[in-house]
Amino acid sequence: MTIIPAIDLLGGECVRLTKGSYDRVERYSRDPIEVALGFERAGARWIHLVDLDAARRLSAKNQPGIENNNRGVIRSITRKVSCHIEVGGGIRRWQDVEELLAAGAKRLIVGTILVKDPVEVERWCALRTGVLWAGIDADRGMVKVSGWEQETALRDVKLAEQARDMGLAGIVYTSIGRDGTLEGPDIERTNRIAEVSRLPVILSGGIGGPEDVRRVLEHRHPGIQGLIIGKAIYQGRVELAELFR
Repeated sequence: MTIIPAIDLLGGECVRLTKGSYDRVERYSRDPIEVALGFERAGARWIHLVDLDAARRLSAKNQPGIENNNRGVIRSITRKVSCHIEVGGGIRRWQDVEELLAAGAKRLIVGTILVKDPVEVERWCALRTGVLWAGIDADRGMVKVSGWEQETALRDVKLAEQARDMGLAGIVYTSIGRDGTLEGPDIERTNRIAEVSRLPVILSGGIGGPEDVRRVLEHRHPGIQGLIIGKAIYQGRVELAELFR
């Protein structure tokens, strides 16, 4: 089981959202690079980065500098830490894949494009074997995309099966209703995703303290190989170094 601390980038700063709402932003640091270095010092082997601006489709066209600013932060983090970096948010073009891999990312998480253009994602998987993971973000079993602001008629279990068939290397599964709440993870639903997909799965959303980590370890499907922790770190509810030990 790999514990993966998270950094969500909004306007180049480190933030957390509650249930994915851009109206409920908590800002924690203007220097996400220093946050990443702190994770490394605590013993992290992986760091989860999300470009929230790109996920919401705030491109340079309608908000100059935002997306590029976050990409610049991502490049700086990959250069300054020895941890492996996984990146999600706004990966919708082959150019995004190339840019982020060139910047040093080891794993890319695709969500919106996975739903809207699965044929394109399948092509990417053939070109970059083992690098691309599915980002499945769901509210009560229904998938949401575009920074969780757009609902779909697609169930999470169906998308998980499709992800396997398309050649994706794994799944990051986020329970939107738990994300940023500190109220505990949705282990049951994540277990179901691991069961139907038969892929490695990373659980995301709801971790509020060490007891939640222990519950995941005790009750997880064997396919759940990692979990992402965000707000619990920033609010001092977990001590990363102690969790890694």
